[in-house]
Amino acid sequence: MPKTHSPISQRIESSLDFDKRVFFLILVILFLTIRIITNDIIIKSIPGYEELEADGAFSYMHIFNTLNYLWTPFSLLWKFTLTAFVIWTGAFAFGHKVSFKALWQFVMVAELVFLFPEIIRMLVFINPAESTSYIEIKNYYPLSLLQLFDASEISAKYLYPLQAINFFELLYVAVLVLGFHTLSYRSIRESSIVVVCSYFLLFLLWLLFYILVYRG
Repeated sequence: MPKTHSPISQRIESSLDFDKRVFFLILVILFLTIRIITNDIIIKSIPGYEELEADGAFSYMHIFNTLNYLWTPFSLLWKFTLTAFVIWTGAFAFGHKVSFKALWQFVMVAELVFLFPEIIRMLVFINPAESTSYIEIKNYYPLSLLQLFDASEISAKYLYPLQAINFFELLYVAVLVLGFHTLSYRSIRESSIVVVCSYFLLFLLWLLFYILVYRG
């Protein structure tokens, strides 16, 4: 008996019927635009910005940011490939078959989730108060565990992990589950097991590894 899509997977599949190459280009442009605006806000929040800019003190920072912008499309491609491979490998380990190409394309679309925290961060500090510091903007990540603590009182090795564990990461996992459910014809329960035991487990292990090897 042929496998059939659930109603939710049918809606997801129909909504994904568009040119993925154009989508990738738009995604890169959105990330670049938001990051350029946000980095400009961060630099201008540094005390004595105008004097330091005139003296050329920000030359290295501008070069670093430019290189980071140029690297954005490649970093996204690497992230999509690694995430898709991890989930694809997890599916294989559980005896499930799914197209790597289709999984890669869905992972790319799921990256839209991470546009929202970047937009929120940009909007929160689009017109920062004079008391807002460079570090405050740099460490801000909306709806993350870090927002529950005073970043100045936390060891530097815990800052990134606390930023990384956030609402949007959990939402991303949920979207990946729905994607795997759609592509593999497996139940939500089976799809959840695959994604949690592959992507999410590796994500937590990476954070643990980061803490253990961090040298501030």
